[in-house]
Amino acid sequence: MTEVATAFVDWPSAPLTKSLVERAIKSLPHPIEIEDALPKDFIANPPTKRLVQWATYDSIDHELTAQARDTVLSSSYTFRKALIRKHFLSRTIHSYVTKHPDSPLARAVPRTWEIELTFADELDEMWMDELFDLAELLEEPGDSKPHWYILKPGMADRGIGIRLFNSKDALQSIFEEFEENEDAEDEDEGDTAVVVSQLRHFVIQEYLANPLLLDPDQSAGKAVTNPRGYKFHLRVYCVASGALKVYLYTRILALFSSVPFALPKAGDSNPSLKPHLTNTSLQMDQGEACVRLLSELVGCQILSPGCDRKLTEEDVNDLINHIGKILSETFKAALENPVHFQPLPNAFELFGVDFVVTCENSKLQPYLLEMNSEPAIELTGPRLTWVLEDLFMGTARVAVKPHLDTVESPEGGHALERDGHFSKCLDVEVRGEGGW
Repeated sequence: MTEVATAFVDWPSAPLTKSLVERAIKSLPHPIEIEDALPKDFIANPPTKRLVQWATYDSIDHELTAQARDTVLSSSYTFRKALIRKHFLSRTIHSYVTKHPDSPLARAVPRTWEIELTFADELDEMWMDELFDLAELLEEPGDSKPHWYILKPGMADRGIGIRLFNSKDALQSIFEEFEENEDAEDEDEGDTAVVVSQLRHFVIQEYLANPLLLDPDQSAGKAVTNPRGYKFHLRVYCVASGALKVYLYTRILALFSSVPFALPKAGDSNPSLKPHLTNTSLQMDQGEACVRLLSELVGCQILSPGCDRKLTEEDVNDLINHIGKILSETFKAALENPVHFQPLPNAFELFGVDFVVTCENSKLQPYLLEMNSEPAIELTGPRLTWVLEDLFMGTARVAVKPHLDTVESPEGGHALERDGHFSKCLDVEVRGEGGW
């Protein structure tokens, strides 16, 4: 008789995710009982039968994951700050590129600076130290295309705390504004203000001023009389499984800004973020109007300056291949930081990875912006829910099914190079305390 496994599923603030997880589990060819709470007998003693913890990071019993590697599978690695914290990711990539200067990562991330401060006046010393070269860039004589930079809190998400600046004084004003929020009790929904003393860690990135611009209204071959160029970023989903295989989900989303793109004017000390921010969390009033599949954009006119052609299927395939290589190198970089990334053989994780695509002389180049754990899929919208269903069912096949198979098959699950729209971009054997 086939042993019945248990799946602990808990997503208290994400009902859509919970339903997708449950549906994905039920699609597997194994008898599984789904529970809303971790069974007490599993907590008291490491389970002898199979248990899948597919839940939020805070709900997972990580100690149980570490103790019962043969029977417990969990949907999150315990240590993965090297990937999901912006300042850790920046440090991880910088260290890796220093050792591997020929890596694709050397040309796939914007130039980045890390800072840690609690009060705005601490910037004065930083201009003479960790921000010295940025100060030089900001003080260069202006030209017809002023250089802009983007500030991001290292541990915030959903667009919180993001600001644009092009001078030392402007950055100073931003942190002074944040300080004024110390006493603020109420914030409007969608406000991007932060309390600087609560975050402390920030990254500054060179703003990529030549993004690929398209009009989402032209998607799927629709005719538009006067198309306008909108900035967008790519939301790429990938699944890391065990220690370590990484799968790229090739159905990629394009998340557009709500207004047409235009660079800020040189003298604008407080530029609007609407043409630049493409986070769906900041465009709740737009619903799913700003979300497309990348494949739906084939045939759209490229509206970036100096590019007079349409986006082709070859462009999309090239982007997918390039993104796969960047993801592979990013996980390799994280593996060289074992304190902050420890893949376990009995864990997996779904990441939402953000890329922006630039267009220079008709050449398209993806740049890695950040990686997100527990990505906010709730904002994708009902039109593309079928993509999310496929994503979670595929995750169950490539990451959960092999673990359930191991009890019945000594050889374990076979890791395919491709499973539906999942393409394996990394397959390495990690040894040591984390991997084995």
